[in-house]
Amino acid sequence: MDTNQDLPAIDSHRELQIWITQNLKMLPLPERAHGNFFEECCYVILHVPQSPKATQGGSSDLHYWIGKEASAETHGATVTFVQRLQEDLGDQMVLHRESQGHESDCFHSYFHPGVIYRKGGRASALKHTETNAYNVQRLFHIRGRKHVSATEVALSWNSFNKGDVFLLDLGKVMIQWNGPQTSVSEKSRALALTRSLRDRGPGGRAQVGVVDDENEATDLIRIMEAVLGCRSGSLRASVPNNSVSQRQKANVRLYHVSEKGMDLIVQELATRPLTQDLLQDEGCYLLDQGGFKIYMWQGRKSSPQDKKAGFSRAVGFIQAKGYPNHTNVEVVNDGAESTAFQQLFQTWSKELDGKKPRGKNKLMQAKLDIGKLHTQPELAAQLRMVDDGSGKVEVWCIQDFQRQSVDPKHHGQLCSGNCYLVLYTYQTLGRVRYILYLWQGHKTTIEDTKALNHNAEELDIAYQGALVQAHVTMGREPPHFLAIFQGQLVVFQGSAGNGGKRLPISTTRLFHMQGADSHNTQTMEVPARASSLASSDIFFLITKDSGYLWFGKGCNGDQREMARKVVTVFTGHNMETVLEGQEPPHFWEALGGRAPYPSNKRLPEELSSIQARLFECSSPSGCLVLTEMVFFSQEDLDKYDIMLLDTCQENNQTYEEVVERRPRPASAISEITAVSVEKDSQDSPENDPELGLGVDGKNPSKSPSSHCSSSVVNGSLPRERLVHQAVEDLPQGVDPACKEFYLSDSDFQDIFGKSKEEFYSMAKWKQLQEKKKLGLF
Repeated sequence: MDTNQDLPAIDSHRELQIWITQNLKMLPLPERAHGNFFEECCYVILHVPQSPKATQGGSSDLHYWIGKEASAETHGATVTFVQRLQEDLGDQMVLHRESQGHESDCFHSYFHPGVIYRKGGRASALKHTETNAYNVQRLFHIRGRKHVSATEVALSWNSFNKGDVFLLDLGKVMIQWNGPQTSVSEKSRALALTRSLRDRGPGGRAQVGVVDDENEATDLIRIMEAVLGCRSGSLRASVPNNSVSQRQKANVRLYHVSEKGMDLIVQELATRPLTQDLLQDEGCYLLDQGGFKIYMWQGRKSSPQDKKAGFSRAVGFIQAKGYPNHTNVEVVNDGAESTAFQQLFQTWSKELDGKKPRGKNKLMQAKLDIGKLHTQPELAAQLRMVDDGSGKVEVWCIQDFQRQSVDPKHHGQLCSGNCYLVLYTYQTLGRVRYILYLWQGHKTTIEDTKALNHNAEELDIAYQGALVQAHVTMGREPPHFLAIFQGQLVVFQGSAGNGGKRLPISTTRLFHMQGADSHNTQTMEVPARASSLASSDIFFLITKDSGYLWFGKGCNGDQREMARKVVTVFTGHNMETVLEGQEPPHFWEALGGRAPYPSNKRLPEELSSIQARLFECSSPSGCLVLTEMVFFSQEDLDKYDIMLLDTCQENNQTYEEVVERRPRPASAISEITAVSVEKDSQDSPENDPELGLGVDGKNPSKSPSSHCSSSVVNGSLPRERLVHQAVEDLPQGVDPACKEFYLSDSDFQDIFGKSKEEFYSMAKWKQLQEKKKLGLF
């Protein structure tokens, strides 16, 4: 590369900027050509997020892309350009190496509805951007579920197969041929790419035809045969997708990289689980994600020479390990780590044990005004709050498998031995919306949880599926849940009385309040002993005939102000305010005497700095596969998808709590398997019945008796004893999850309009939908 070439001016207000190699120089690519990549070229892509919700800790992404036919000279010129650009842009940037056909999820996220691989080099690229002719003949092979690509292939029937989509581009006419084994979602996304190609063509006037069934599209087949010749023999089978297994991605190893004289030393440090403290400021580290991807992490105190050599070291490691040349490489700088890198560690904090200079979260520098959520969407997204919590609130306590309405004056007073449903109604853009919170106390049983879920489903049916359901675990309540109780959430130990009302306080009880605002304050009952106190917080000590509001030395004015609102929950007790160090003797007597307790000031918990992640769920071969949508938006959701949104907030539980509350393995895993598999079986015209296998090797949706074990015989009960019957009103021995199983064949046909065999051959989610509608859920 000409090292005297000036670096291009970077427009910080443009989200995507792309350069292409020509005569060992990098030239900017016009926007209309973005997404087209020629096999003999190399490209450099700079992505600068323009909105706070899209950023990954404020970092930019710099990619260099290598075409499979690119020469070593072209490749070298691109690397030199990238290194100079990297030095100019500084440390707040993530560097990626991309190879044709093996690009990262991050790379694919820039190009909607997909990328196009074309034959040729820069001359072809220039011709592509300048031509306005119609007389072209090209064939594209379109693949991919969420990350779609179109590759220019030989103009022949031999290029076709049964499992993919092919596009014949004739300039004035574009014909999309759908293989007989392609799913609905694949056809839909391929059509979106076809239309995009049409719109970018001369005037965007080409006619688009689709061949779904050759017998019904004979005119289009005649055109194809005129170009490709008559087809002889049958088409090839679909080409398997060589996707990396999740187990391979989970095989993570961390290495320390250093130089000793002229030698490079690569020393293995750890395998999973990795901890953040393994990364030291002055060092460079290589993280191997099972040969699927290589990360090079560079400490902020590492030398400029180490940083410059980081990328070449990662490539050398790939060669030494014998990994494919197309293995992804990501170079990350200390403080600008991508979310994907952070989540390979057990925990990740921006403020790790004071190792790095402690800074304040910009959103926490002043007391948050949650009334401004609608004008500050980035604040609403970070707090996970749809509004300020001022909507309508209804609460039910689950008792005896039924929901009991809780008096509004007792809202927010929950018991650890119960489950609760909290329905929140609010308006946005003139539309009424609902959130149904399912709250679980730590002392509840599996039966309580089942009753909670059952009652939630009943409510959802009553609201015609309009409820957004959110599961909440005691002690891990999200900000919005706390806000709807205006910071007056108090959790009592034990179980509630009739109507969900908490029992009167008759013994000494101690309550720990944490928080300073309506969206982050919660009060939990703790053991009534002095060792439970903490100088950084506020406590309520309630005895049979008196009460104390105790302010620790480390609490601030906002905490004290909140405490005076929370204290109203304990009406009927004459509350006396006491300061730490000035307690009367009776205070310590009530707690059983003095005892040591934490006296250091607790730092406020930082809002999660890890960006939420969106994944598409699929199971092409019976195993759940997650494909990430980076820099996602609402456009990434469509009716063919099952998506998983990871908000990076965890409901932490102890090992004992997890073991106590573990689900029955067979039924739970079968349901998960069925859901993940049924998503694909809806789409595929030739789905494999073996894909729905449960843990026992049987298809759960087609074998109802495998999970409806009881003493009641199939078909032995009249419909009136099953339809619209509550769990406690069902005959003894009936499994409430399979009420329909006990109907006679004639009653079943009359109610469902189909036979049992037809019903159990349906997708699991469709079965549940019909059962809800007919009162048999």
